[in-house]
Amino acid sequence: MIPLISLVVPCYNESEAIAPFAATIIPLLEAIPETQWEIICVDDGSKDDTLAQLIALSQRDPRVRVIELSRNFGKEAAMTAGLDAARGDAVIPFDADMQDPPELIPEMLAAWRAGAEVVLARRVDRSTDSAMKRQTALAFYKLHNALSHTKIPENVGDFRLMDRVVVEALKTLPERQRFMKGLFAWVGFRTVTIDYVRRPRSAGQSKFSGFKLWNFALEGFTSFSTAPLKIWTYLGIAGALLALLYGVLILLRTLLLGNPVPGYASLFVAITFFGSVQLISIGLLGEYIGRIYMEAKQRPTYIIRKRHGD
Repeated sequence: MIPLISLVVPCYNESEAIAPFAATIIPLLEAIPETQWEIICVDDGSKDDTLAQLIALSQRDPRVRVIELSRNFGKEAAMTAGLDAARGDAVIPFDADMQDPPELIPEMLAAWRAGAEVVLARRVDRSTDSAMKRQTALAFYKLHNALSHTKIPENVGDFRLMDRVVVEALKTLPERQRFMKGLFAWVGFRTVTIDYVRRPRSAGQSKFSGFKLWNFALEGFTSFSTAPLKIWTYLGIAGALLALLYGVLILLRTLLLGNPVPGYASLFVAITFFGSVQLISIGLLGEYIGRIYMEAKQRPTYIIRKRHGD
């Protein structure tokens, strides 16, 4: 039986990228022998004419399906919607900006046909990203993998191939707050890795600001590790021991030297330092409690306004 390949493409304000994406990806998929394919484009509440272009593309080519979400739910939710709708024997998440080379898809399919259930695409050169983004990404991977039992492959994004059995496993995970890189790693399965050099965007600008990337990293830490909570427990124990030691020293000094009036500087530093530590620890607890609160509501990850091309 000829396998069906599903390409899942989340889109948010990608008006400039749709035409070059379609002109590149459709001929490439058509040139792959012994395969059928479909492209599932998920419009994540775009404010430009991205949706109109996607609908026009689906009308020209019935192999392109469009899922229109009711508003902007975020890339993780849009990708989840695409994975839920994908019918393929193998599924490939792909960005419309084509920073990830579509020419890698035939090589990924070859590895899949050879027995791999997951084929990762790893960036060996990220010179198209800013130095700050490269360093913060490296720090995130190092820190996350040090704190979590679920190890995320470094420099691997959403671009990957997954066998149908992997997609079905992902669909059983009930999280509403979805950190997809962690979920991809958590399900496991037989994995091979292919290296590539990342390109500049074909058009448009990145939708991830520094603040969004920070929140994304925080989501990763809190979704797959309780180590931050344990760290503050150990800091509290260390602080208590230091305070006890300092109390003993004060008692000995008082017994031996009397009770001179101490300066206020050390007292001010101690109060502000430990007060800050307490506020940070409360904030960290709030991050975890907030995620419990969001999960307890059991709201859907996304809402579909309309399907086009089905």
